Amino acid sequence: MFPVRKLLFSAFASAIVYSLWKVLRLVCYRPYRSSLRYLRGPKRTSWILGNLGEFLNDEDGTLIETWVKEYGDTLRFSGLFNNCQLFTLDKRAVHHILTHTDVYQKAPEARIALGRIFGEGLLVVEGTQHRQQRRIMNPAFGPTQIRALTDTFFAKANRLRDLWFSEISKDPTATITDTIDVVPWLTRVTLDIIGLTGFNYDFDALEASGQPNELSEAFSTLFSTSQSITILDVLQGLFPVLRHIPTVEGRKLQAAQQTMTQIGKDLLMNAKATALASATANGNIEKDSLHGRDLLSLLVKANMATDIPESQKLSDKDVIAQVPTFLVAGHETTSSAVTWALYAITQAPEVQTKLRDELLSVETDAPSMDELMALPYLDAVLRETLRVHPPVPNTSRLAMKDEVLPVEKPYTDRSGVVRDTIRITKGDPIMIPIREMNRSTEIWGPDAHEFKCVVDLLSSTERLVTGVPQTGTMEQRTGGRLPGSGYLESLVDLYRWAKSMYWLSVLDRRAILFSLVRAFEFELAVPASQIGSRTAIVQRPVLRSDPTQPQLPLLVRPYQRTLG
Repeated sequence: MFPVRKLLFSAFASAIVYSLWKVLRLVCYRPYRSSLRYLRGPKRTSWILGNLGEFLNDEDGTLIETWVKEYGDTLRFSGLFNNCQLFTLDKRAVHHILTHTDVYQKAPEARIALGRIFGEGLLVVEGTQHRQQRRIMNPAFGPTQIRALTDTFFAKANRLRDLWFSEISKDPTATITDTIDVVPWLTRVTLDIIGLTGFNYDFDALEASGQPNELSEAFSTLFSTSQSITILDVLQGLFPVLRHIPTVEGRKLQAAQQTMTQIGKDLLMNAKATALASATANGNIEKDSLHGRDLLSLLVKANMATDIPESQKLSDKDVIAQVPTFLVAGHETTSSAVTWALYAITQAPEVQTKLRDELLSVETDAPSMDELMALPYLDAVLRETLRVHPPVPNTSRLAMKDEVLPVEKPYTDRSGVVRDTIRITKGDPIMIPIREMNRSTEIWGPDAHEFKCVVDLLSSTERLVTGVPQTGTMEQRTGGRLPGSGYLESLVDLYRWAKSMYWLSVLDRRAILFSLVRAFEFELAVPASQIGSRTAIVQRPVLRSDPTQPQLPLLVRPYQRTLG
């Protein structure tokens, strides 16, 4: 017993010593070694938190806009214990960071926060493991595979439409308009869609009679207990010993993860059993002989097919780890995008009318993927929504080694020296401002904060205010270096997760918007000044009078088509 007690005491003492060493390093060494200290930036507002607290609470970007106006596009702000963090809008620098993933990786606090929700899936892992998972998973998200799922998108989207018709008809005053909070409805429909397309698992979330099942309850726990990165996440990222502190939220998340893992194992076993049933007489399983349209079945195909090399397969553990990633990322980004699209078209009635006219030109209420992709104005509306209301306002990286960042636009440092590079020291945190780049007047014109839809936006100058001279196409003005070649790929984590889920994210949000805008007219049920935003996994609208939960109340009226 004594040796065990001694061993525990030794481990505890080692953890304390390590934490103290890290604190001393953070307080006495890092702030004075980082080359970022030569950049201009705001004064810290807290000795311990620096500017981190106010940065995390800046939901609408007002604070960041103030910083950029005062210090320019490239600046530094203070993080924990006065450690410098880089903040830059420079297109060339951001492009370099996002395309050199071995040098610039997620910060520990970000990985911890994401890992509590997603597990060790594609969004969390780094380096070789990330590249392997993405390479193996990409084929499952290609247009050929997603095309086969289009009927599932429309089955659920049209069911939502029909339920809204039913809701409106319940109005005892017999009016043709009803107020609907669209957030919970869009959350439910996207959950149903990702359940079926991801795992052939029906949450049945749209149906009022559907009782919550084990997986939907676990998912709800993940969503309700997860918020944006907190100060505790930052501290846990820096001091591993703090990760063992028990919290109510932590226990709930752990239980939900365990439930998802167990159900993931069951789903995987079922998919494997289906695959084994298609084996040939000699026991071989060929990729082309396997059936199942959901994404999990496609991954199982790659894992079990005997005509595919082992290097192109994922372990069962890695496959199961994708379950919460599919659910949260695939579901949250879509519901957020459609919610903000509906809000945006209430503020631009001419856009809503033009979009509906295009959608009504399609003769069927369940078009094919090719028909859906051939609607340019629908594409423009969704792209502009993602630009003005990006689901993820910013993302962070940590430098893994010393480097010199190239910049497109020279900047002035604290000493008044004009510089054309940014010196980066190993361990420097970097904040990538997706929202601010998406609303940059330098890239998008003086009216960058306004929602304006232009077909083929990236090759057009029509978005600019008439009379303001600015030449060159959008692609030329961005130098081809706007993150993700635009803003569509900034759905989640820019160059990474979005590249894998591109077609899935494009098709499901198009299908939902197609069904709803053809059927209804939308108005905002409250003054626009009452709508704010809150980030919890993704950015969603809230009422400023009640910012505790996402909501968007809309006046919904069945659209009456005029004949002749």
